[in-house]
Amino acid sequence: MKNQIIKEFKERFTSSPTLYASAGRINLIGEHTDYNGGFVFPGAIDKGIMAAVAPNAGERVRVYAVNLGEYAEFGLEEKDAPRQSWARYVFGVAREIIKRGGTVKGFDAVFAGDVPLGAGLSSSAALESCFAFALNDLFNDNRIDRIELARIGQSTEHNYCGVNCGIMDQFASVMGQRGKLIRLDCRSMEYEYFPFDPADYELVLIDSKVKHELAGSPYNRRRESCERVAARLGVETLRDATMDMLEAAKSDISDEDYKRAKFVIEEKERVLTVCDALLAGDYEEVGRQMYATHRGLSADYEVSCEELDFLNEVARECGVAGSRIMGGGFGGCTINLVAKDRMSHFVTEAVGRFRERYGHAPEVYPVVISAGARRLD
Repeated sequence: MKNQIIKEFKERFTSSPTLYASAGRINLIGEHTDYNGGFVFPGAIDKGIMAAVAPNAGERVRVYAVNLGEYAEFGLEEKDAPRQSWARYVFGVAREIIKRGGTVKGFDAVFAGDVPLGAGLSSSAALESCFAFALNDLFNDNRIDRIELARIGQSTEHNYCGVNCGIMDQFASVMGQRGKLIRLDCRSMEYEYFPFDPADYELVLIDSKVKHELAGSPYNRRRESCERVAARLGVETLRDATMDMLEAAKSDISDEDYKRAKFVIEEKERVLTVCDALLAGDYEEVGRQMYATHRGLSADYEVSCEELDFLNEVARECGVAGSRIMGGGFGGCTINLVAKDRMSHFVTEAVGRFRERYGHAPEVYPVVISAGARRLD
């Protein structure tokens, strides 16, 4: 990918670029808790976005997306927003830096990635984080701290891409470290790294190939449900709610809003349980909590689909330690914590049985916890 990006850059532009990279992410547990002020537990992975970027001494941005075979050119004023959805991520990052008092001038860029689109690995956050890191390095002497770079990516989603997302995806893409997961308190932004290098288990994603589109979607409606319940309970976010509080107010809350809040409150506790289990080296407990999360996401938050529920059941039947939907939902993949001696059997069963039922094979992505946004020397 690096050689291809450099080749494309040299063919299109005359300057000498600097290479940058950022990562997609997995989230071991803690789904839909970020915008509710709770805890999440993500890590950067060994799949991401790489970009060659160079200032061009002008006031316009020229970007080529290798995977899409598309070119975009735009200015840096609000009125200059490009039409292509992928280009709006790059434009939004530049605008958010400028709005915060930072500097962005014209630049040329070529980027490519190996984050599977639509699999719930947050390719958009990887793109935002890569360009936020690059523009901070090239134009701002790295004065913007990493947490603010994550907020810049989040604001890009809110203001230019129509997704009212939490901070988790961008935080993991910017802050990720090799071999470590991050417990992030989404209210205080306090975080702690936990080593994740199990000797006897591996992580594998099974991509259903069911694509999800979050903008203007049920994702935003679920967030609104959580906000309504928090307001009814008199708390700022569901982070401060308990099941006792929710049960006491059940008669004043719609059935749908009740189920959404129930999942979030229970998921908050599952994240903390998993942290304790990892410190104790109890990966079977980690897996049990992952299965509980899947049940909640399917029955209470209702962001699963038939294909993902099927993959989860296959995992259970194959003796996989833990399995659940990962990402915003409405498609994408399951994340599976699998004992190494069961991996081959599980993958064979999952692929074969899924193909038999749905007519196409799912994609299989082994993942390794890796570094986040960085400059490549």
